[in-house]
Amino acid sequence: MTAARRCKVLGKWRLTEADQWDRAYLDLVEPAYIRFDETGRGEMVFGALQAGLECETGVSIIFFDFEGSDEMTPIRGTGTAELAEDGSLEVEISIHHGDEIQIKAHRW
Repeated sequence: MTAARRCKVLGKWRLTEADQWDRAYLDLVEPAYIRFDETGRGEMVFGALQAGLECETGVSIIFFDFEGSDEMTPIRGTGTAELAEDGSLEVEISIHHGDEIQIKAHRW
């Protein structure tokens, strides 16, 4: 738990832009976000995707696996969330047998 408490990425982040979609798609169902907590869990919501996260933390980066649904279709994959120099969060997501997505986020 000590490492998790030092992690600067913990908390809720507003997903603001993606390399594949516009903001309207990101916020399709509700305002898009990703959240990481001290217990090594989290959640991610954007478009029609909703997923739970299992996380491993570093000081300025989090590695995660996710599982959930996208338009009621089961989905899973991996990702990273890394703190950028400007204080934003750079999120990279790889969907199993699917897309690789880059998303930028700002602290909520």
